[in-house]
Amino acid sequence: MSWTIIREALLMLALAPFAFYAIAILAGERFFRSRKASPSRFTPPVSILKPIRGLDRDAYENFASFCRQDYSEFEILFCVSDKDDPAVPAIEKIIVDFPQRPIRLLVGTEALGASDKVNKLCRLVREARHEVLVISDSDVRVDARYLRAVAAPFEDQKVGAVTCLYRGLSDGSLAADLEALGNSADFAPGVLAAWLLGGVDFMLGATMATTKKHLADIGGFESLVDYFSDDYELGNRIAGSGYRVELSPFPVSIVYPAQTMRDAFRHQLRWNLSIRYSRPWGHLGMIFSHALPWTLLGVFLAPSWVAVVGWIAAYGVLRGEVALTVGARGMRDPLVRRKIWMLPLRDAFAFVVWVASFFAQRIHWRGQQFYVRDKRLVAVARPQR
Repeated sequence: MSWTIIREALLMLALAPFAFYAIAILAGERFFRSRKASPSRFTPPVSILKPIRGLDRDAYENFASFCRQDYSEFEILFCVSDKDDPAVPAIEKIIVDFPQRPIRLLVGTEALGASDKVNKLCRLVREARHEVLVISDSDVRVDARYLRAVAAPFEDQKVGAVTCLYRGLSDGSLAADLEALGNSADFAPGVLAAWLLGGVDFMLGATMATTKKHLADIGGFESLVDYFSDDYELGNRIAGSGYRVELSPFPVSIVYPAQTMRDAFRHQLRWNLSIRYSRPWGHLGMIFSHALPWTLLGVFLAPSWVAVVGWIAAYGVLRGEVALTVGARGMRDPLVRRKIWMLPLRDAFAFVVWVASFFAQRIHWRGQQFYVRDKRLVAVARPQR
């Protein structure tokens, strides 16, 4: 096989990320345009479930945003492992500051499996008073319309679950900016491309909404206590039982802490590993969503300087348009416009993390370490002193 044929084949492959960008732009435009509708009057009682471990940045404001909902009837349940959890004072202050809201703090839970979060969710579901359950992580912040947007789709009996895209709130550090920018400019376009091409059969941990009935039909959270990607498993099982997973156009915000590049790398690595273990072929296919290395390859193999300029221009224009269509205009993330110049740096960082995810063997999560075996968490034994 001649070098010319090999070069042309590689150049054709290097065009694949541009095709992905075009699909993501089309998906973003269709998704946010089709989801513009008047607010629904369907507002069933809701139980908001919050499994807590540790104190996140601005935790009080994160929790308070759920108390300020423009919604008629809902309760908030927090669960911690013990009274020494550093988040307890913030939760107790929330209870005092919002006496009009039914808020409960549950302490302790049965260790049913390896996932501390899902162990807590098992108890939270048992304690919840209402049929509709809305689960979100402790670093999530929402505005007053959130519950209306998440609960409304359940008026359709074919909907079994609802989930949300999310943008990032950064403290301004480089590490946090790289993570936050990736939410709106990387992750959300990928989710919308999946939505356009075949629909969503998974959920995202920032918001997992379902009902007690649908949860019971798949065996409850008790069936997920050892799973690494509980959000993916929950949505996938509900979709597998014949119900639709609705992707809400209402984005929530993830509050990123002040962190080092090592912290950001570990967090992004854990996210990549969750895809690798839950959707191996999807994880492998992400190679075609990383346009920067393919662009560099295209520049290296380009037959003329005109082709070099064209390749760089195509990357810059399409990459920027993906971020603006989905992140800035669709999700209304102000960080995208302010930090759009960081996209090549973000792309380089994301590619390094993706490559590393093929070799990583351990998951680091809130002071704990795990292996993953057959999608399940296996705690790393601590050496005895």
